[in-house]
Amino acid sequence: LLSRILTLFLDHRPKPHDLLTGNLALVHILMLLMTVFLSPGPFESLRFQNDVKCKALFYLSRVMRGLSICTTCLLSMLQAVTISPSSSWLGRFKQKSRRYVIHSLLFSWFLCLSFSSNLLFSTVAVSNVTQTQELSFGNYCSLSSARYLRWSLFFLLALLRDVSFVGSMLLSSVYMVTLLFRHQRRSQHLHNMSLSPSISPEKRATQIILLLVSFFVVMYWVDLVISSCSMMLLAYGPVVLGVQRLVVNV
Repeated sequence: LLSRILTLFLDHRPKPHDLLTGNLALVHILMLLMTVFLSPGPFESLRFQNDVKCKALFYLSRVMRGLSICTTCLLSMLQAVTISPSSSWLGRFKQKSRRYVIHSLLFSWFLCLSFSSNLLFSTVAVSNVTQTQELSFGNYCSLSSARYLRWSLFFLLALLRDVSFVGSMLLSSVYMVTLLFRHQRRSQHLHNMSLSPSISPEKRATQIILLLVSFFVVMYWVDLVISSCSMMLLAYGPVVLGVQRLVVNV
């Protein structure tokens, strides 16, 4: 994050990649801070029986999670635009990629801030509701069942947003893999790669892309399954919440 801030001040026209990685670094720092403040120790030391603190921390944690997904997907899409041939359809976006990235980042912030806004109204401290009225998140915060229907609606909207961005990332990754495969076939006869025992740069890049994207998507679906099952079963115990936090940060 410090590197990107220095780039922003020293270079008045930062590259699109710098904007996305700087935003991603900021989001992940805030996510780690939310993980610290959502752990039992700080809750006890801060006497976290307070609606305002519950609302703020849970709202920010969901916003940062959504921004992490959106920014990672935008970064993948920017990489696809960067390596695409100038004559292709995506190649036309290269010259204006900085403007598109800024607009996309602002739109992502708006989506995440708005789709998580229901937590500001439905999250309450455990001491302020009875045990039968709540979907408890650990031992300190809970979701009031009086607003459960509205929370479910916003959950589905956030799910649609995440699936759209993750789907776009998958499409851009498939596009990059296809380009690398075509480039390898064209350059194979020039470098005589068929006789070379080493792995070609294209194959190595393809393996890294597939590994990272597959890992990201698997972790996202694990998080989605945990969230969906916990919401349907009205069970969000400390162990489940801890596992989900681990998956989200991974």
